[in-house]
Amino acid sequence: MANDADRVLGDPGLDDPVLDDPVGQSLGGRHAHLARRLGRAATYRRDVATFSAVPTEPDAADWADLAGLLGPGAFADLFSSPAVPPPTWEPVFRLEGRQMIWPGGTPDGPAAESDAGLVELGADSVPEMLDLAARTEPGPFWPRTHELGTYLGIRVDGVLVAMAGERLRPPGWTEISAVCTAPDARGRGHAARLISTLATRIVARGERPFLHVAETNTGALALYERLGFKTRRQVTFRGFRTP
Repeated sequence: MANDADRVLGDPGLDDPVLDDPVGQSLGGRHAHLARRLGRAATYRRDVATFSAVPTEPDAADWADLAGLLGPGAFADLFSSPAVPPPTWEPVFRLEGRQMIWPGGTPDGPAAESDAGLVELGADSVPEMLDLAARTEPGPFWPRTHELGTYLGIRVDGVLVAMAGERLRPPGWTEISAVCTAPDARGRGHAARLISTLATRIVARGERPFLHVAETNTGALALYERLGFKTRRQVTFRGFRTP
């Protein structure tokens, strides 16, 4: 758990159980139309996201169902789930990170009061979004990832140079993700502006923003803290390969 100085003391969001299982809560709720299910196991459609979920205390049948959904030798991204798969599942990666939440109130970050100059990105922008994500590596991004929520971008001379959007959506919360800026466009406040605008929209519809960040991404972590996000808990991101 993070130091008390980094946390939002007295904030009920700290104890909101839906944030302990953001993937499962999203797949069973607002993203149900993007889910594939077998028994109690669930995963996103392959061209949307790689995240999968099992119950908090899965049994052998749950792991068998998830393996059945994904197929043999397939990648199983368990995100921040602490559930441990059977020993026949091969570990692929392990990454330490943290989950951060917006402390409440209306964001007052850069240009949070204005959408001027920002563009909403949809299906017609997918090639540009995939190219920017490939060059900047903000995290997994696929041809239909934009269907998870609203994605905003900034173009300079018609070229997409920065973007950010909404990903996981457990009840009452919306995750801000895919925050990235082209290398030659950094240092101009694009990421801060996109995050502030998304956070303002999320708060306006009665929800709260949250996000995830790798501990090694110190630049992003410093930006999120500067904008007002506070650490809720430390997490471990893990991926496996099915038998």
